Amino acid sequence: MDNIAPAQYILSQNFPNPFNPTTVINYALPTNSFVSLKVYNSLGQEVLALVNEMKQVGSYKVNFNATGLPSGVYYYIIRAGNNNEFVKTNKMLLLK
Repeated sequence: MDNIAPAQYILSQNFPNPFNPTTVINYALPTNSFVSLKVYNSLGQEVLALVNEMKQVGSYKVNFNATGLPSGVYYYIIRAGNNNEFVKTNKMLLLK
């Protein structure tokens, strides 16, 4: 976590993308927030909850290991802030 408070909520594109089998997802919070960061398959089914807890102001990195999952398009959605004031979805591609 960085010591500098971000000015806004951020969900960055995962890197690398496409990936096999691991990738990193970065996000930032301008205020202390409850954060939900989940991965879904192309059918909209939840695959994994990466984060589901209260977080302090700052920047974060989350490693996603897709070992055991089939190749394809996946989506990751962050929900953060009071009443989920920040919601963003990004797409990633797993190639095996």
